[in-house]
Amino acid sequence: MAELLTTKTAVVTGAAQGIGLAIASRFVDEGATVVIADLDEAAAATAAASFPDGRAIAVRCDVTSESDVDALVRGTVERLGSLDVMVNNAGITRDATMAKMSLDDFRLVMDVHLVGTWLGTKAAGAVMRDQQAGAIVNISSISGKVGNFGQTNYSAAKAGIVGMTKAAAKELARHGVRVNAIQPGLIRTAMTEAMPQKAWDAKMTEIPMARAGEPAEVAAVAAFLSSDLSSYMTGTVLEVTGGRYM
Repeated sequence: MAELLTTKTAVVTGAAQGIGLAIASRFVDEGATVVIADLDEAAAATAAASFPDGRAIAVRCDVTSESDVDALVRGTVERLGSLDVMVNNAGITRDATMAKMSLDDFRLVMDVHLVGTWLGTKAAGAVMRDQQAGAIVNISSISGKVGNFGQTNYSAAKAGIVGMTKAAAKELARHGVRVNAIQPGLIRTAMTEAMPQKAWDAKMTEIPMARAGEPAEVAAVAAFLSSDLSSYMTGTVLEVTGGRYM
């Protein structure tokens, strides 16, 4: 089978672990050269070193910093010649009920997810507009569709990513740039596996496929949205949830 992303250059934020690392790995398998961008520079370097020489590059990036994101995008183009795919994946959680959540924790989650995705979309969109080609994939969450108890910050940010994706898709479509989003459900990562068993079991009862998803299953959808297989798709939101909250 032909590789989907041969000769393509991709940036994935928050790619040192979890879903981001799975996306980077799938992209390398599909022929892309990947920039692994992460706040944890050492972890990013370790992740990049796990791939064949030259196929992955580590870059430290704070996605809440406009100068960091601009430097990430500019450096990618200068070093690798183009930016064909941008995956805005970086994220954190600061869970608490609204009564107990601090304003700082609300703002931090909004900044990393929503502002970070906006900065990445803006910077990548400018390069891709000049190229008249490119694909941007924003990682939302099913939490942005239904809201999660104890996650007013995370749910608000992930819902905002959906609206932003649709608006950006309309602005960039005429320039040959596609912008789509993915809403994962319960995916088996270090973060979700740290949940109390009771919470895990409760979520499992909501999933018709009766299992958690794997990071590789989100990565496969990201590869699809980044490739020519989805050439007539923009402004779409694909749920990777095992049927949860249909």
